[in-house]
Amino acid sequence: MLIKRFFTLILITLIFLASGCEGRKSAKPKEDLSALIFITGVIAGSPTYELLAQGALEFARQNPKANIKIYEAGVNQAEWEMQLGEMVSTGEYDVVIGSNPSLPAICVNISKIFPDQKFIILDASYEGNLRIKTYLYNQYEQSLLLGYLAGLITVSDMPNANKQKKVGFIAAQEYPLLTGHMVPGFIEGAKLADPDIELDFRVVGSWADANKAAELASAMMDAGVDVFTSIAGGAAQGLIKTATEKKAYIVWYNIDAYALAPDVIVGCGLMEQKKLTIEVLNSVKNGTVQYGNAEVLGIGDGYLGFVFDNNAYTELPKNIREKFEDFMNNLFR
Repeated sequence: MLIKRFFTLILITLIFLASGCEGRKSAKPKEDLSALIFITGVIAGSPTYELLAQGALEFARQNPKANIKIYEAGVNQAEWEMQLGEMVSTGEYDVVIGSNPSLPAICVNISKIFPDQKFIILDASYEGNLRIKTYLYNQYEQSLLLGYLAGLITVSDMPNANKQKKVGFIAAQEYPLLTGHMVPGFIEGAKLADPDIELDFRVVGSWADANKAAELASAMMDAGVDVFTSIAGGAAQGLIKTATEKKAYIVWYNIDAYALAPDVIVGCGLMEQKKLTIEVLNSVKNGTVQYGNAEVLGIGDGYLGFVFDNNAYTELPKNIREKFEDFMNNLFR
């Protein structure tokens, strides 16, 4: 891995030398902001990236002189650093904005070669580099509330709830934010509904393999899971398919996804990624970004929440909704 990264840095350096020193002098003036929205994956099927792109496009509509480029780097993580290095080598972009916990390490390496390039990374945390600013959503909070709702449902007498007290979590891959905050928050929330609830956690190994996610979901249902959640990008379509066909429930992270599977997706968390993206671009435009530090944003800050106004939620049993809403009001007010 170290050897591979070494050669990656050499290749990026050669790209920089080939582009010539004039490239960095061609950056646009601040009043004509130029920003690269670097998508570490693909937009379709990923709520985080969909909201990031929507925010960038909304900012572009509000600021017609701005140059906003949205680039999808694909799902091969080994290629991200090379692609990003090649793109910033032109000196075109005042800032690179992305959203991925693995991006800070990549940006640190690139900043060694292009020390003038600035980066803002959402859904990540990193401090100490004066070219990098991060914003981390408190996903433990969102996980806790979704887990609590899942727990209330699995111990209920709803039509698709079975006698076993078991909830499921399907992830595309493991990474520190997921294993350190989201999965623990989800099961801890479920256990607040009933301490005997168990978690079945499984990993797809891909952000795009919907067939594998469907197979995992089917096996988990056979093992007693009746309520799921997922952080799996496009692969989560496999979970939706299985839960729809075999009759299970899903609680969803980050966006209003009820329409994807009516009566199956019965609760949706909300992450204000679009709003934050617009605010971040405005702060770059206004020159107010404090690079080098990290911020944590949660429910109390108005950047995480829950989508209450949908029939899939409002038609849940009254006792479930009352307990859940009391939980939200008391814990996060």
